[in-house]
Amino acid sequence: MTAPLLSVQDLTVRFTGDRTVQALSGVSFDVAQGETLGLLGESGSGKSVTLRTLLRLNPPKRTQVQGKILVQNQEVLTLQGNALSRYRGGVVSMVFQEPGLAFDPVYSIGQQMVEMIRAHEPVDTATAKNRALAMLERVQIPQARKRMDAYPHELSGGMRQRAMIALALCCKPKLLLADEPTTALDATVQIQILLLLRELQREMGMAVIFVTHDIAAAVEISDRLAIMYAGRIVEQGPVADVIARPQHPYTRGLMDSTVVSGMRGQPLAAIAGAPPDLANLPAGCAFAPRCQKATDKCRIELPETSKQGAHPVACWHPLIVTP
Repeated sequence: MTAPLLSVQDLTVRFTGDRTVQALSGVSFDVAQGETLGLLGESGSGKSVTLRTLLRLNPPKRTQVQGKILVQNQEVLTLQGNALSRYRGGVVSMVFQEPGLAFDPVYSIGQQMVEMIRAHEPVDTATAKNRALAMLERVQIPQARKRMDAYPHELSGGMRQRAMIALALCCKPKLLLADEPTTALDATVQIQILLLLRELQREMGMAVIFVTHDIAAAVEISDRLAIMYAGRIVEQGPVADVIARPQHPYTRGLMDSTVVSGMRGQPLAAIAGAPPDLANLPAGCAFAPRCQKATDKCRIELPETSKQGAHPVACWHPLIVTP
């Protein structure tokens, strides 16, 4: 059996300071080469923290990390110095949620791409410029040669996002982390970016982790889904199976609270209550205060992850799904 490109094992992340925040608790998942994993959940569920931990971007003095992150069987949490720099961008790269903040405002798009390429590969400036130009053309930026000299604020939101994708891919990473890359874009541009990401992923053969709270976007681009709540993965499996046969009440709630065609004039279902305080998590299942199926056991004991149905779920009382 081929080893996964990425293997995350029992990953726990705590942020310390005035109080300790349990951002991730025992997160485990694998991503194969060429596969797209969608991380789905409400704001504050731990999706972005997971991506930032994979790239070691959390502030080291205030972050406690336990568990394993293996990329091509190499332990990421032990990388230091030049090895860590080569890993970031060369092996794993990231498309941030807001490219306007991710780009340096005082350098042109071309300058930042050339710097990225030359930092990872022994090529001259002319070669790096040609590659940067080719990548901007590949992500379908019009007048790409002219855009090389543009500053981030001179591009529209959609163009900045395309430029961010080009920057992330210019060193041909094995794994791309996409942190809600379409959130700030209008619906038409969102679809274009999703299709572009899927096309580039297939063309380059890279793996992708796609973070979103939008079920429709997750279904469009993902092969598998992992549902996160309060820093834990509560359900994961093939996208078609999770959508057709959700077993965790939280997954069911997410789906019921999503707008679909034909709902005009109908009230939108919502999950009662609010996510828990990660600095004061309950003893049992974190979703129990919002769950209509919760029992005393749910409030006392943390549910184990087991494959009670078609795919793994962490719930003492998973939903009964008929074939």
